[in-house]
Formats: sequence, structure tokens, C-alpha cells
Amino acid sequence: MFLRRFLITALLLLNLAPLVAHADWINLTGAETSPNIAEIYVMDDHVRIVLEVYVGDIDTFESLVPDDWLKQDDGERPSRSERMRNFSEKVLKVLTPDGVPLQASLVRVEPRSRVDRKSPFAGMINPYTRQRVPEAPADKRVMYVELVYPFSGQPESLVFVPPLDAEGRPIVTLGFIAYHKAVPIIDFRYLGAAATVRLDWDDPWYTKFDNPNLKRHHKSAMMSFLYVEDYEVRHEVLTRVKDMANWMDLGLRGDEYIEADELDGLMQRIGEFLLTRNTLHIDGQPVKPILDRSSYVKVGLSGIQLIEQRQRLEISTAIIGVIMAYLTDEIPQQVTVDWDLFSEQIQRVPATASDPAGPLPTFLTPEDNVHTWTNYLKNYVPATVVDVSLADTVNKLQVPLISLLAIAALIPILVIWRRRSRSGSSLWPVYSAAGLAIVLAVVMYPRMKIEFERPVSMLTGLDDTEARLVVASLLDNVYRAFDFREEANVYDKLAISVEGDLLTDIYLQNRKSFAIKQAGGAQARVKDVEVLSARARPMVDNAFAVDANWTAQGSVGHWGHVHTRKNYYDAVITIAPVNGNWKITGLDLVEEKRIEPGAPVPAGTSQGS
Repeated sequence: MFLRRFLITALLLLNLAPLVAHADWINLTGAETSPNIAEIYVMDDHVRIVLEVYVGDIDTFESLVPDDWLKQDDGERPSRSERMRNFSEKVLKVLTPDGVPLQASLVRVEPRSRVDRKSPFAGMINPYTRQRVPEAPADKRVMYVELVYPFSGQPESLVFVPPLDAEGRPIVTLGFIAYHKAVPIIDFRYLGAAATVRLDWDDPWYTKFDNPNLKRHHKSAMMSFLYVEDYEVRHEVLTRVKDMANWMDLGLRGDEYIEADELDGLMQRIGEFLLTRNTLHIDGQPVKPILDRSSYVKVGLSGIQLIEQRQRLEISTAIIGVIMAYLTDEIPQQVTVDWDLFSEQIQRVPATASDPAGPLPTFLTPEDNVHTWTNYLKNYVPATVVDVSLADTVNKLQVPLISLLAIAALIPILVIWRRRSRSGSSLWPVYSAAGLAIVLAVVMYPRMKIEFERPVSMLTGLDDTEARLVVASLLDNVYRAFDFREEANVYDKLAISVEGDLLTDIYLQNRKSFAIKQAGGAQARVKDVEVLSARARPMVDNAFAVDANWTAQGSVGHWGHVHTRKNYYDAVITIAPVNGNWKITGLDLVEEKRIEPGAPVPAGTSQGS
């Protein structure tokens, strides 16, 4: 082959820097870790293809290699225009409905490291196919290429053909993903044969491939998510802006775009409209919703992703997520949603109800439009905030009653001994009684103890086990307080375990620490607190300074995905007894860092005390 006679020095000298990606929905095909990757974008007047060509497969894509990458030129190489014509007609083809290949132009080519589209299941067995999920090549060097295939008009379809041999078999393994404008048509799949895509120019959401295996995970234009939690029910709706025009006036200046200065107003109008639709009942009673938050989102490789930058959006592809909250005093017994948003194209709405036991998906139709959640949580007990009393956390005083009585019996025995010794009577019964009392005191010392609560005045120290228990109980209370939605309730619950001006500081710090950006700034509910170490030092007025390390992991579910955050803390927590209960009276945060869920504890941290 041509390239085997030359050295592509740019790729050989490339220094690799791996990236890390996270996803909520996991693709099990393994196509995203394919050696070669193609990202295909069908635009108004051209197809744009971004290639990552594996260093071991460059021979197949030889036409794209620049002349100046080659150490020598024997004069036999065709011109760039000839190479591109050959590439367009024989290597990576894009065909019109008439079978005419579009001519590609080379926009960019350069050495890079492959994008790390990490799959946590790579190398594992796919439970559906029983085949091993492929892993990405160990050699991360790729030739990065951008190609443009211009076309005229609005073709009803296009055909994408990968490099094939004379028998029609794929020459290289090529994973691909395709978009029509901003709408993903499929998730990552393999392009191993010609694939025809039917283009819906009026509404790219409905563009699709003829091959039923080439489809995207998130294919519905409107979805409903119901979350039932201890003190709150949330109804979340994902909808395309274009579809909302079926029921309301969008109030936009144009018919094609949402301008940047129109985004906030439109989002507010859609949110307020949805407050009046899809009535929700809790235990048979209609409940008034609170418009919690709204966000523009997009369907990405890892599911639903926020659009963070304010920019012009196409009406046909723009998606908005609206979250409505309903406050409750406890977890309800039944929640129903009367879904009433259907149109000619929207006749089947995916709906998911999630509770502490997990999600339960279903579908809503005009004939079956009531989404019902029923409480089947038999042994579920909502977490709450309770006093952390000294009596429950500090070792009690233990009095060995029998031993004390036995020792007390030595007093009358001593009196009897003195009398008998003066009278000259035999002393062996006295000695026997005294010996029996002493033996009884020793033998019964570990048994028959009466416990008394330790008075505050006698609280001179806390061992590590006691300190750990007190800190864990107080921290658990603090995080549980944030399960409540109303600010007044949060403060009331915090006041059970936090004293004085520290209330406000902890409130603000926790809101900041566990706000999850990917979930629209939503507050994660902390479910797992682990105190790694705690060591108490006595202070004045029965207070203690506790050097503590702990981790807190929180999660929040939005739009069918669970976003998780875990933080590590190193702090000096001042605790003191107040009216018989422990409270946090001071907090000096030494270190706070984000760590990956499941990651090891930071180096240097003790996990035991």
C-alpha cells in the first residue's frame, strides 16, 4: 500500500491526553469505542462529516493524507482533486436518491488524539447479545478530518456508504452518529453497509433511517416524568417548542428561530401554560403546582443536557424542560396525572413514575391518559430530623450493684470481727464471711450493673467512637433538613442540630455544594453520609472541638436521569450540649473537594478511629 512506504511523522510524534466523559444513558453497542468514528451532520445545503481515522487504518483513507505529512514523494501520487474525487466515489460515499455520489471537499485534516467516548461497559458482556462490548484501541492517535459534501435543493433521502471491498464487506470498523441539523437521528451505531436516511425538512425530529436498528434512544417529542419523594411530588415535562404551537401562541418574531432575547420570555410563557394543564391529584385531591424551574435542553450522546449559553435556537429542534413541584407533608398513597396534551403527531407520550424503589415506565394515549402512581412501599420509613441527645450518644455511668452491696457488707463484718476478737470468740466465721463478700464483689463486678445517664458536669471527654457517633448523627440531621422545600421548614429542622448564626452559613454552603449544574441547578438530596474519622478535644463549658473527615453523596433525578454528586470534607466541628442535646456551635471547614462516586477516599484520610 501507498502509505506503508512513507512515514507519517505528525502522527508518530503526537502526545496523547485522555479525556473523561460521563453519561446517564449507556450505549451497549460499543460503536462509540470503534477504531474509526464518523459524525455526520445533514445541513440545509451540505453534509458535513467529521472523521477520526485510527492510525492503523490510514491506508484506507490515504486520499485524505496531506502531501506535507510524507517524508518523500516519488511523484506517483495523484493530485488532491483527483484523490478527493476517488474518495467521494469509492471510499466514503454520500449518494443522492438517484444514486449520484456527492463530491466531497476537504476542509481540515490534522493529527489529534481520539475523543475518549468512554463506556463503563467496554470489555464486559452485553446482557442482550451475550457478546463482549468492544474497547477503544490502546493507541489513541487519529487523523482528524472535516469533510463537506454540498448538495442543492432538499433531497428526500441520502445514502451513506462506508468503505467496502469488492464483495460489499466493510474494510474498516466504522462507528457513526448522524444529525439532521441539531437533532440527533441515531445514537452511536456501526456503519457496516449502505444506510438510507429519510429526511423530513419540515420537522427534522422525524427524520429517520430505513434500517430500524439505526435509531436514537430518546425518540419522543414529548415526555412526562413523575417523581414522588418524602415531602415533595414533582411533575417534569420535556417538550419541543414547535409542538407547543399546537396549544398556545408562541409569541415569536419569526417562524424559524427563537432569537436569544426571546428565550427567557418564551420559557416563562410555556412554564405558566403547563401550570394550567395536566391536572395532578394527590390522594384524590387536586393540588396547585409551583413552577420550580425551566430550562432549554438538547438530546446529546449522554441523554438530556442543558443548553447553558444563550444563543439563537431553531424552533423545530429546540426542546424545553419544565419542572413543577407539589409540596406534601409525607409520602402520599396515590398520585395521578390527567394528561391532556395530544396532537395529530403526538399520540403516544412516554411517562415514567419514580419513587424511592426506582422508576416505572409506561405510555399515555388519548384513550388511556391517566398516569397513576400507587404507594407500594411496604416498609419504607421517610428519613426525618430528630434530637441527638447525650443519653443516646455518650456512654452511661454503670454501677455494679451486687459488688457494691458485697463491699458494703464488709462494714458490719468488720464490726463483728472487732467484737469477737475482744471476747476471744472464734474468728473463722468472720473470715469466711469477709472472703465470701470479697469473692462475690469480684465475680459479680462485670454483671448486674445499673446504668445512669452521665451528668453534663461529669462529661470530661469523648472517645473516638462517641465522637464519631455524635458527628454522624448531627451531620445526618443537617443533610436531612434540606429534604424539605420551604425555607422556613429547612431552618426549623436545621435549628434542631445547629446553634446560633451558624444556621445561615450552613444553609448557604450546602445549597452551593450540592447544586448540580447538569440538572438545571437542582438541589441534590443527600442520602449517604459516611464519617471517616472523628477525634474530640475538650474545650470550655463542656464543648468539644472534633477533627472530622466525612463524605456526603447526593443525587437528584430529572427528566429520566439520575445526577449524582459526592463531596469530601475535612473540618473542625465544635459541638456542645444544649438542654440535654448535642448541637453544632461552630464549623471551620479545612477542605472541601468533589470526588467521583465509588472513588477511594482521598489519600491521607483515616477511615477508622
